[in-house]
Amino acid sequence: MSGLYPIKFNPIFHEKIWGGNRMKTILNKDYGNLANCGESWELSGVEGNISVVSNGFLAGNDLNEIIEIYMGDLVGDKVYEKFGVEFPLLIKFIDAQDDLSIQVHPDDKLSKKRHNAYGKTEMWYVAGTEEGALINSGFNQEVSREKYLEYFNGGKLTDLLHYDEAKVGDVFFIPAGRVHAIGKGCLVAEIQQTSDVTYRIFDYNRKDDKGNERELHTDLALDAIDFSYASEYKTNYTIEENKAVELVSCPYFTTNIIEFTEEIEKDYNNLDSFVIYMTMDGSFDIVTDEGSETIEMGETVLIPASLDLIQLKPNSESVKIMEVYIK
Repeated sequence: MSGLYPIKFNPIFHEKIWGGNRMKTILNKDYGNLANCGESWELSGVEGNISVVSNGFLAGNDLNEIIEIYMGDLVGDKVYEKFGVEFPLLIKFIDAQDDLSIQVHPDDKLSKKRHNAYGKTEMWYVAGTEEGALINSGFNQEVSREKYLEYFNGGKLTDLLHYDEAKVGDVFFIPAGRVHAIGKGCLVAEIQQTSDVTYRIFDYNRKDDKGNERELHTDLALDAIDFSYASEYKTNYTIEENKAVELVSCPYFTTNIIEFTEEIEKDYNNLDSFVIYMTMDGSFDIVTDEGSETIEMGETVLIPASLDLIQLKPNSESVKIMEVYIK
């Protein structure tokens, strides 16, 4: 079925107790009257938060509806065969003006058993920071279940956690089971499996506007945690101008970073998947046989699987995007 084009969606904004205003000041998003915008769901198939198309002749249709119509032409035959009308990834921006809770996500097996849902493996790209902002990913030493409980029950859990000072461009891969937290001052792009299952381990004893502490999931989290230790949790990579550089490759998604200063052509003939672009810096045009679409800083766009050859033309001195698909 022909006629598909690069598709934009209306962001879905979520107010959070820890949110700020950088969706507006850095990413140029209008989130209306929310006091604290913590999350912008750029592309979502999560029930109750289904993205709606904002451009072209499909404007006003939601993501599930257009998958039902275009099937493999939109998402790729292999993806449609596995997931049907449920879009397999959730794409977000997160603005943390306070520390997010320390948390963990279950894997597919545990999440299926407990919630009849997918697990949550995810990654973060740091899009903005304040001085001293920290990212927690994993433990800072070898940890057993018993040691974890000793520190947790003693109120010293953070003593076991590994922290990196966050810098723009930092990448963290967070497989299901890894304890993690986004620290105060971080603005991140998040790519994850379509799942809203989160086990909150510790929330710094914060209270909401009604004086209630948020629910913790202590016992559920214990069975989900991967206690293994790694010497390095941050992804190391080197930008190669006008080329795609792989950041993450896992069964759930592959993410590349592309920084380009000149027109480049993308050939997706051998890829049986949709492609997502998240714009980290600059402005560019996507040119296809159907015409062109301008993409600005902070925007996310879905490239249908049927678009095999496209050109990316920079409108600014340099453009930086993340390129996401399923192998």
